[in-house]
Amino acid sequence: MNTNSRINILLLILSFIMFYTFFSSSNINKQSPNFSQSNNELLPSEWQWVKRTFPYYNYDVKAISEARNSLQQLKENKILSKKNQNGNWEFVGPTNIGGRIVDIEFNPKEPNIVYAASATGGVFKSIDTGETWFPIFDDQPNLSIGDIGIDPSNPSTIYVGTGEANGGHNNFPGSGIYKSNDAGGNWKFIGLDSTASIGRIIVDPNNSKNIFVAAVGSYFKPNPERGVYFSNDGGDSWSKSLFVSDSTGAIDLVMDPTNSNILFAAMWERVRRPIFKNSTHLDGPSGGIYKTIDGGNIWSKLDETNGLPNSKMKKIGRIGLTISPSDSKTLYATYNDGTQLFGIYKTTDQGQSWSTMTNSFSGSGSFSWFFGQVRVHPTKPETVFVLDVSLIKSITSGTSWDFSYGYSGPRNLHVDHHALAFHPNNSNYIISGNDGGINISIDEGVTWSKPKKLPITQFYEIGLDKLNPNNFYGGTQDNNTIQALTGSGNDWKSILGGDGFYVIVDPNDSDIIYAESQFGNLAKSTNRGQSFFGALNGINSSEPTNWSTPVAIDPNNSKVLYYGTNKLYRTENGTTTWTAISKQLTDWTIDKRLGTLTTIAVAPTNSKVIYVGADDGNISVTENYGLTWENISEDLPLRWVTRVVVDPKNESIVYATFSGLRWKDAEAKVFRSTNKGTTWESISNNLPDAPVNAFAIDNRNSNTLYLGNDVGAFISLDAGNSWNILEAELPNVVVSDIKVHPTENYLAIGTHGRGMYKISLENVAGIKNNSKPEIFLLSQNFPNPFNPSTKIKYTIPVVDANFVTTTNVTLKVYDAIGREVKTLVNKKQSAGNYKVNFNVKNLGSGIYYYSLRINNNTITKKMIVLK
Repeated sequence: MNTNSRINILLLILSFIMFYTFFSSSNINKQSPNFSQSNNELLPSEWQWVKRTFPYYNYDVKAISEARNSLQQLKENKILSKKNQNGNWEFVGPTNIGGRIVDIEFNPKEPNIVYAASATGGVFKSIDTGETWFPIFDDQPNLSIGDIGIDPSNPSTIYVGTGEANGGHNNFPGSGIYKSNDAGGNWKFIGLDSTASIGRIIVDPNNSKNIFVAAVGSYFKPNPERGVYFSNDGGDSWSKSLFVSDSTGAIDLVMDPTNSNILFAAMWERVRRPIFKNSTHLDGPSGGIYKTIDGGNIWSKLDETNGLPNSKMKKIGRIGLTISPSDSKTLYATYNDGTQLFGIYKTTDQGQSWSTMTNSFSGSGSFSWFFGQVRVHPTKPETVFVLDVSLIKSITSGTSWDFSYGYSGPRNLHVDHHALAFHPNNSNYIISGNDGGINISIDEGVTWSKPKKLPITQFYEIGLDKLNPNNFYGGTQDNNTIQALTGSGNDWKSILGGDGFYVIVDPNDSDIIYAESQFGNLAKSTNRGQSFFGALNGINSSEPTNWSTPVAIDPNNSKVLYYGTNKLYRTENGTTTWTAISKQLTDWTIDKRLGTLTTIAVAPTNSKVIYVGADDGNISVTENYGLTWENISEDLPLRWVTRVVVDPKNESIVYATFSGLRWKDAEAKVFRSTNKGTTWESISNNLPDAPVNAFAIDNRNSNTLYLGNDVGAFISLDAGNSWNILEAELPNVVVSDIKVHPTENYLAIGTHGRGMYKISLENVAGIKNNSKPEIFLLSQNFPNPFNPSTKIKYTIPVVDANFVTTTNVTLKVYDAIGREVKTLVNKKQSAGNYKVNFNVKNLGSGIYYYSLRINNNTITKKMIVLK
């Protein structure tokens, strides 16, 4: 398919979407599409969704649930097969750096028991009042959480609504409501699978069978499943209690603590279509506060002339609600105009009249629609907390503010607040949930603990250190680029601010690190991350860059790196200067927010062969170090390219993966070419039909492939002809990145919600017994530096098809001036993997070298003894 054909097809799609935009619900703003011409217009809150819906900007609502069902079948097959139970995932961390928490709920009768909902990491439970946590929802198909509801009469009954209601950075739709009758030990699905996202769940304290659910609905398109739902049989069946429109969902819900027939619902008109910037709206006249006095049979919108903002005069966006437990006539409401928080309002007569408490906030962001929570103190009706970018407290009902803990990060609090819960018996004890995890205050919010240890970090990309296998790096959502130097899980630290993305450790010098924040802000460190300086000299700043801008290092020369805008740039001096080595390699001319490179791959066997992929579906290759380029996208899907990966032993074999939720028919997401992209074949085969995010090839056997997608991690032992789940005990979480360590035989994955894991490939089913080593490898010793002993691993490859014994193998150690100090191995060995211990009790401190020789091949590496 040539460029003109692609544009013609997209024009037809564009016409259809324009028709739909103008003539769908009457509640939708009817504005002409108008793309901004500026760069980087794809907002971070839209990036994940556009990535998954381009070019249709629509999807089959059953796509994700069917992909998860396919995953579950693969898991069950693997569990039934005992031979596949040899590998085990090891959690790498972090536990000391968190992720986004969206709800916190105390057990009202046993307040030492607390539950926390993670945006994309599932549900956690604490039995020591929030000090330590463990997961209780991992066996369920969807770990994107909106809210938790607890039955006040029987707190062992818990409800979980899936689908984060904030509609922000992740936008992974939920799959309905789940119920546990044994405090999270077992769960069952109880419906509402088309609601997409859940804002609140309330159980009637006077009748456990009565449950109210606020359903926000789809993030980016109208759907009739929005509104307030009611069940009078404990969730066995549901009816729609309040429906405003297919563009207006229920984002918040509160119940009178003295009369469960009285409820207030915050309705939010929100359709954030990713294709048309001006048809996206986060506000609308149908939004507002609705009230029922008969248990949800009849709802009425509160009069906007009684002190509340008037939708004819002010844009009405997200609304947050809270009702005073000690004075049920007192409620607070925070109002957003689709962008900023503009007011807090108070009623002392259950909504008949309202007073403006303030229209000025210190610590409110320009994207306050992402928060929208407000909490009133359990015993002090005048004390209120507003949750926004900052955590804001007032003891005067909002007329003045006691503190605003925001960007400066005082008292251990991360920015971006979504949850706040008071201890039922001690209101000074507060648990906060934010984008950095969970913090505890014992003095009513004045001071806060350090973040509690939850494994919920949202990785975008990960990086490994060739010379130090226990060093791990990663770029994370709202928690910076982070580093761990022991692999223990609890010693991670931030080394570069902002949202973190690509991070590369120089394979020849662990002190040199390249890391970036959003939109390609690349920096370099020469002291192992202690400090960074800018590394973009020569990059044209007027060219568009992706939210996650690709950076790659030449596997044959660590001074050579590549960086992608809509062109490809190269540096040959470790980022001192960059030079463009291509023309524009993207041609998307309709949606100006796209048209950026997303992936770069240099052939390990030939540095002159370079492949790139783009968000507009284009893949290109150069075979002459960038002098000329060829587009090789013909017959590939018109979808966002997520990875291009080259076979480590053959520059002609290349793999391409694609994002994309199914729109109508099933689509292949993984392709293989054996002729540099002249022709492609699908190798998706039995993979779940889900967006693919990550891809890697085994170091020892290039027919062994690894893949990460929106539902898990997978392995193929036959070059993609068939796939299986890569060990069954991994939580059902989005896998964003996969890396195989270049010398140690392990694979690491970065998940978007449950941190980083690694797995030894020695015992993963089918790899050890069904494959033969093909590459001569000498690993970096570990630990290094060391005293008194270290381990050295090496691989002897197959020399012929009969797997015969090799010739003599020697492994020797030399001092800094070349004198032999120790022979560790001197014998014939068969193809396989080996490990040797080296003790240096009789050697002094200093630099030593160890050298492995087989036939006429020799590999030498450096190690350091410290005494």
